[in-house]
Amino acid sequence: MFIGIDVAKAELVVAVHPSEARWTVANDERGVRTLVERLRELSPTLIVLEATGGYELLGVAALAAAALPVVVVNPRQVRDFARATGQLAKTDRLDADILARFAEKVRPAIRPIPTAEAHELDTMLTRRRQLIEMLGAERNRLGQVFGRGHRHVRKSLKTHIAFLERELRITDSDLDDAVRASPVWREQEDLMQTVPGVGKVLARTLLADLPELGRLSRREIAKLAGVAPLSRDSGTLRGRRFVQGGRGPLRGVLYMGALVAARHNPVIKAFYRRLVAAGKPKKLALVACMRKLLTILNVMVRNGTPWAPQIAAEALVTT
Repeated sequence: MFIGIDVAKAELVVAVHPSEARWTVANDERGVRTLVERLRELSPTLIVLEATGGYELLGVAALAAAALPVVVVNPRQVRDFARATGQLAKTDRLDADILARFAEKVRPAIRPIPTAEAHELDTMLTRRRQLIEMLGAERNRLGQVFGRGHRHVRKSLKTHIAFLERELRITDSDLDDAVRASPVWREQEDLMQTVPGVGKVLARTLLADLPELGRLSRREIAKLAGVAPLSRDSGTLRGRRFVQGGRGPLRGVLYMGALVAARHNPVIKAFYRRLVAAGKPKKLALVACMRKLLTILNVMVRNGTPWAPQIAAEALVTT
């Protein structure tokens, strides 16, 4: 028996395959409790929900706590599946049906559900990214305002910039407290930061957005992060490989880490230079460095071993 749950802010629409049963519950504490009790009676093989930017968290947490087999999947993947089956219309009931059929046909792997602490860390990291984006925008506006006639605008911009800088310092302090309060996180963060090119932001983003680190193979972890090369071949045509999907915010932070590592990490630096010397575009070489850096971190977290050039070089060959 396979369950698909379409998530909205106010309600959860549930579809069961192959029985075609459907029902709706409120997306609140009482509704989710009712949902868990009913699904326990059904003993489903798999329950699938889409990631909806946070509206799914209450239900997923309750289902996982009840030891039910729940998976959160990428909405684009489900939409592609719907198109492939000829289902172009879109309603809450149809979406729930598609999710149940997706669960049966695709059987997505059950992965560790982030803990409440990991979700809180992810929320703080998201807020940090927002503050940095707003700071950059306001500083750019300040640089574009000239002349005495804009004195009030400049004053307003400087006041807002000071406020955002203060909020950023508070957020960084909260992040420090959250990581240091968890012995496991503290150990993993310290371990990852032994790698040249890995700082606090990347380490904490990996803790929050990639809890599977150290538990999967290098190919699986690269695919989750969105840095696995995808083929585009047809007949005799051999298209360029490209990366797509994965976890967007993580990929952006990983890119910055690879950029630093390509300059200061001896193993990644040598790898980057070898690719560029072979004629690879610099951006492509950096994406390859992202994948290699993630591979090294995956092995280090799995084995609990700190950075060492020799270990890192072996990880790139053997994993």
